[in-house]
Amino acid sequence: MSSATTVNPVLRVAPASPAEAAAHFRAGLAFHADVSDVAAALAVGGDPGFVVLDSRSTASWEQGHVPGAVHLPTALIAEQAEGLLDKSVPVVTYCWGPGCNGAARAALALAQLGYQVKEMLGGFEYWVREGFEFETWEGRERGAVDALTAPVDAGDCGC
Repeated sequence: MSSATTVNPVLRVAPASPAEAAAHFRAGLAFHADVSDVAAALAVGGDPGFVVLDSRSTASWEQGHVPGAVHLPTALIAEQAEGLLDKSVPVVTYCWGPGCNGAARAALALAQLGYQVKEMLGGFEYWVREGFEFETWEGRERGAVDALTAPVDAGDCGC
């Protein structure tokens, strides 16, 4: 096959127009928050304007969770959300990590009940890998920053 007939796999489907791309990425930001942004908002202190919700099992919660998060497993959202959450306050859901869609299922369940919701990309895995403090039943802990997921010598990645 000559190079003239070889199709570049990246451009096999042409990129969207700039206007379509802007609409797509704007929409994505309306549905997602990343670990670093959630941590930065919580670090300021006071009311961040949202509540963080851990949708994992009790055993997973006890292994470690975001400080100040509300624990509400996805299976219990329909029956317990109204007693734990205020519909006027946006909710940021998380589960284990990027290989798990539990946070998306929790976000869907909350949205269907009338809550404003975003999913925290990276989940608890990236919270820990980026070196943010987490809680266990024994108290607060902080792991080393994984240099493959976060800057080791800077406050943020600059993105």
